[in-house]
Amino acid sequence: MSKGPGLFSDIGKKAKDLLTKDYNSDQKFAISTYSDAGVALTSSAVKKGGLSTGDIAALYKYKNTVFDVKVDTESNVLTTLTFTEILPSTKTIASFKFPDYNSGKVEVQYFHDHATFTSAVSLKQSPLIDVTATFGTPSIAFGAEAGYDTTSGDFTKYTAGISVTKPDSSASILLGDKGDTIRASYVHYLDELKRSAGVLEIARRFSRNENIFTVGGSYAVDHLTLVKAKLNNEGKLGALLQHEVIPKSLLTISGEIDTKALEKTPKFGLAIALKP
Repeated sequence: MSKGPGLFSDIGKKAKDLLTKDYNSDQKFAISTYSDAGVALTSSAVKKGGLSTGDIAALYKYKNTVFDVKVDTESNVLTTLTFTEILPSTKTIASFKFPDYNSGKVEVQYFHDHATFTSAVSLKQSPLIDVTATFGTPSIAFGAEAGYDTTSGDFTKYTAGISVTKPDSSASILLGDKGDTIRASYVHYLDELKRSAGVLEIARRFSRNENIFTVGGSYAVDHLTLVKAKLNNEGKLGALLQHEVIPKSLLTISGEIDTKALEKTPKFGLAIALKP
């Protein structure tokens, strides 16, 4: 694949991951194993409130093809097939969920040194069509996405964005929700491994005349332990501690409180992911 501007979904992703990734208010346990045939098996269980769910996933790579099958406790079977380089510089992803036969989707991604394009079509009688285009370089990129409903003849979404990336920082602006929301973010890294960083995000929704300011960051205590925190102008304070208890196996404890309504019950989350 080329080293071009990346996918449109990458614009603003660094700030989003710092502010949302691994924060949760559920209890989750996952364990992964690998068979002699090269199949990766992952079993997970999640407890959210009084509801518990689980699933088993199997992933197998053969040459340029990846097979991923997941079965959950509600008897849903999600199958994802990823083909790389069927045509030069392309990736094709096909997904199906049974017994919901209308959930199928095929996506084609094309990568070029100065542009990337994606097109996704749902596999039903009146499909939904999503397209994205991104132009630029790994340092500066701008792009747009649009969604079209062939049943109603309406656009379901259109979004535009730009990102600027440097070795120690990243900035982005996204205009989304059909022009109703603008979101600007900036990330600055404090070490070469990019584990310690600060982030600032400003979001405005024009229809509600609403502004949300969020600051956050991550700090690597050592090579095994990471702490993260975030606070927005609505008083929501979140924090997490992630520790690598054994190689590749993570323990994550997270929480959130409303500093403007301390009488509310704080949210707590626990996640354990064990890998061989």
